Amino acid sequence: MLKLISWNIGHRQEARRYLLDIDVDVALLQEATAPPADVARKLEIDPEPWRTSGAARDRPWRAAVVRLSTRVAVQWLEAKPLDTAEPSELAVSRPGTLATAILTLPSGETLAVFSMYALWEDPHHSADGTWIYADSSAHRLISDLSAFVGQRKRRRIVAAGDLNILCGYGEQGSEYWASRYATVFSRMSALGLEFMGPQAPAGRQANPWPDELPRTSMNVPTYHTNHQAPATATRQLDFVFASADLAERVSVTALNKPDQWGPSDHCRVKIDIQDDYEAS
Repeated sequence: MLKLISWNIGHRQEARRYLLDIDVDVALLQEATAPPADVARKLEIDPEPWRTSGAARDRPWRAAVVRLSTRVAVQWLEAKPLDTAEPSELAVSRPGTLATAILTLPSGETLAVFSMYALWEDPHHSADGTWIYADSSAHRLISDLSAFVGQRKRRRIVAAGDLNILCGYGEQGSEYWASRYATVFSRMSALGLEFMGPQAPAGRQANPWPDELPRTSMNVPTYHTNHQAPATATRQLDFVFASADLAERVSVTALNKPDQWGPSDHCRVKIDIQDDYEAS
């Protein structure tokens, strides 16, 4: 079985050391900063610069793919800005928000993994209010992913990360934002990337139940604000998608109980992929 995690480590260096002690083959990280030297010597990480580009403010962190075991071989794909990327290179709308690698399993099977981070953006100065939004960043990630998908059943893909959107509803019950967020999930589905969760019961649901969350929701909180703790987290911002021909072999769980949350404002999301012969 291939063991992955998706985790927004929130710039926390202690999370890097946390990676050294978990039973995982590959980590798909978001908001990852350059690791301290003693940790870097023990991890195999894609060689991208430690910054996210395309924004006025300094963001010395990025999405990353990290190999944590020798059970899999990893070929990282170097990201290039859209205006300079060649057809053989990974064109990314905003370098730092998407990290990609091709994994080769002991069986010889290969699959592509993507660590995604949908950056918060500010509205144009002529727009009313001071709201922020991330669905446009999520759509840019989908556009970048589209280069890898030509048919619904061809390449085995897992794409996971922090999209900074909500699933099945909008903030404070907003139908407008619920509709905008839904387009992200429908567009992923159109590509042939199925939503895999995490969803209950594969994770603890919010308790007490937040007023904004529909009672029928299967969401599990994966993020807590500075005014919350793991036990009082309410929103799910982290999601996993898999290509249709891989989906039946994928199981996804939010490690969101207070005693398993870890040293970040996001919990880890565990992604287990059965070997091909185990699923047949």
